[in-house]
Amino acid sequence: MLIPSIDLMGGKIVQLIQGQRKALEFDDCAPWIQRFSGFPLVQLIDLDAALRQGNNRQLVKNLCCQLPCQVGGGVRNVDVAEELLAAGARRVIIGSSLFAGNGINTGFAEQLARSVGSERLVFAVDSRNGKVLTGGWQSSVAVGPAEAMLRLEPWCQAFLYTHVDTEGLLQGFPLEVARELRQATSRQLILAGGISSQAEIETLQTLGADSVVGMAIYTGKIPVGQHR
Repeated sequence: MLIPSIDLMGGKIVQLIQGQRKALEFDDCAPWIQRFSGFPLVQLIDLDAALRQGNNRQLVKNLCCQLPCQVGGGVRNVDVAEELLAAGARRVIIGSSLFAGNGINTGFAEQLARSVGSERLVFAVDSRNGKVLTGGWQSSVAVGPAEAMLRLEPWCQAFLYTHVDTEGLLQGFPLEVARELRQATSRQLILAGGISSQAEIETLQTLGADSVVGMAIYTGKIPVGQHR
């Protein structure tokens, strides 16, 4: 399954390279809402909230009323998760708050699952150089993504993994990483980071993984019309 990605910064749709350099920016969300309306799921990330530099909460809520979204970025407590779900998000994505110091905050994962239901939770275990990243990809912890999935699996429906080493570069997702992560969890596995073609999406699907795609859609490498 292809899951289009909408990343928000300053009220605009953007695409960043490896979470750092802005490569694309779109002022008007309406054309993309129309293009994505035929998809069963869209990923919506509030980058400002993830980076603790404000948020795009009202725009997020507006988009959740128009598209079937799983929403992440700055979801650091149960109240925010419940607010987004009440606003129409299908699922919420939790990342940094699942990690404390150099360890995994299983207590918070369990609290979230009790409060909103594990079926509405996607846990993000993004990594660079084999280590899980936190704080909008600004910091890392001494935990690998496969280990994190093994320990967090009881409290979520899906895992989102972004391979930040290749994110935004359109160089392809490393298949050996996809295979390793597929073996680490029985939950839905959603992969992102450099996915650049329909053939690659199909290959990842044969491995049992769904694909989040941003840059390849916004640059026209993957026409979205063929997925409706």
